[in-house]
Amino acid sequence: MPITKSAKKAYVSSERKRQRNKVQEVELEKSLKKVSASNVNEVISKIDKAAKTHLISKNKAGRMKSRLTKKFGTPKKSSKVERKTVTKPVSSKGKRQASEKSAQR
Repeated sequence: MPITKSAKKAYVSSERKRQRNKVQEVELEKSLKKVSASNVNEVISKIDKAAKTHLISKNKAGRMKSRLTKKFGTPKKSSKVERKTVTKPVSSKGKRQASEKSAQR
């Protein structure tokens, strides 16, 4: 058991982190067992989050995602989002100034 005050604080915070990691690990395992073609996106998202928090390594996450996409195909976007392209009006200011200068000469 920790003796100093700082060691006690470190122990408390490490226990909190351990519990949080355990919950995330169990969720990841459950989702990996119940993976299907319809929920591949959610499972890949959980894998990415686990790698982000260093629960699993980046290479392991990459291997898992690769195997999932190989088995179920590439993940489809769940909702269609239409993106509008914004076109900016082209200013003829530069051309006009050049033509005015040549007219003045």
